[in-house]
Amino acid sequence: MRRAMLSLALAGCAAAADPKPADRWADRVVAFAPGSSAGFGQDKLPGVVLGPPQGAGGKAGSLHVVSLGKGGAITLALDDGAATDGPGADLLVFENPFEGFTETARVEASSDGATWKAWPCDPPAGVTATCAGLRPVWLAGAPTAGAADPSSWGGDSFDLAAIGLPSARYLRLTDTATNEYLGNTGGFDLDAVAVLHPMP
Repeated sequence: MRRAMLSLALAGCAAAADPKPADRWADRVVAFAPGSSAGFGQDKLPGVVLGPPQGAGGKAGSLHVVSLGKGGAITLALDDGAATDGPGADLLVFENPFEGFTETARVEASSDGATWKAWPCDPPAGVTATCAGLRPVWLAGAPTAGAADPSSWGGDSFDLAAIGLPSARYLRLTDTATNEYLGNTGGFDLDAVAVLHPMP
């Protein structure tokens, strides 16, 4: 009996020592502060923004989203593996834009959840290249094994080098308050976030 208990204890220690393998998707909603005209998808939080996106391509917007509302914000944690600065883009943000219709958000990253750095995004001033919510989402569900492929997955790319961060464990998205705000589907609609170079 004593030997069996020792074996179980050792097995438990081994399991605890084995780290959870890093994946490419956000793991946790740290904070959610919806703005006016938000509401859609809130009953499906946190799962609706964790894991891979459910893109609908360039002709329709996916409903697998949460709407932030005017000026609303959401903060996500990358617990399994921080995003690290590698060649090219390091993060993808998936909204649900389609041809002729986009809604934007500002994106910020942090290594500790306290100090934030933002990519430039100011639609009234015409600065939109590093806003989220511009490009259609082609990836629908978990991708097949292999390297991440932003060109076929879609979404908006973000390079940590552009804001001087070697790595990031937190991502914050804030609606730019320049979108449409009708009913409970107003503003930026977040589907998912992907890490292209996860830290083991």
